[in-house]
Amino acid sequence: MKIQVLTLFPGMFAPVLSESILGRAREKGVLDVETADIREYTADKHKKTDDYPFGGGAGMVLMAQPVFDALRQLGAEGKRLIYMSPKGKLLDQSLIAGLAQEEEIVLLCGHYEGLDQRVLDRFNMEEISIGDYILTGGELPAMVLIDAVARMLPEVLGNPGAHDEESIYSGLLEYPQYTQPRDFRGMKTPEILLSGNHKWIRLWKFEESVKLTRIRRPDLFLRFLENRDKLDKDEKKILEKIEKDFLDEPQETVVKSHDIV
Repeated sequence: MKIQVLTLFPGMFAPVLSESILGRAREKGVLDVETADIREYTADKHKKTDDYPFGGGAGMVLMAQPVFDALRQLGAEGKRLIYMSPKGKLLDQSLIAGLAQEEEIVLLCGHYEGLDQRVLDRFNMEEISIGDYILTGGELPAMVLIDAVARMLPEVLGNPGAHDEESIYSGLLEYPQYTQPRDFRGMKTPEILLSGNHKWIRLWKFEESVKLTRIRRPDLFLRFLENRDKLDKDEKKILEKIEKDFLDEPQETVVKSHDIV
């Protein structure tokens, strides 16, 4: 998969793209990420890329010309073009899975107070947000998107099915994890994880995931309940008990618990 990133700060990407899973994915040739400096495409001799907004307002706006020319010269037309924007569609599991099916995508990182709307209109750019908050620019959101999409690509993770068990991808938050030593300063690992009984362990993980999701993400929990037909008999028994507790609990309490991290 190839990802082109248009940004005013290409230097921000090198440390992230060269380390850990992303670094190994690039070494294997599974992922190819290229960055382009928008300043290199400006017609202004002083490398200016922003100006005051028409109609007044705070801050500066990224000008159309350098972005327009960068997209054209990089051959971005006809590809899936994405502008990282707080006004965009929220990045979630289904969107990530869809992006992972693309052979090539182009990411545009905004800065300042935004981007001249004519760029978005002319190139029919898709806008994507990583959450309801404001960041200095689109670089960090672009890195989040790249990381999330890369993990869905074949050969990127050591275990091909690893992401299926992870938080959100399974429809549930991930269960608690433990490792050596078994007893750390009096805090012991749950005995069931040491039992060697794979069925018990699987059901324990399922129950813990369901409980955690019910408390911290009731929205995900209610969505998960809609897919109960896919569960086996033992999982359904666990879910029925937890569902009963959830429905008996005052909704005000549920909402408040959603804020607990």
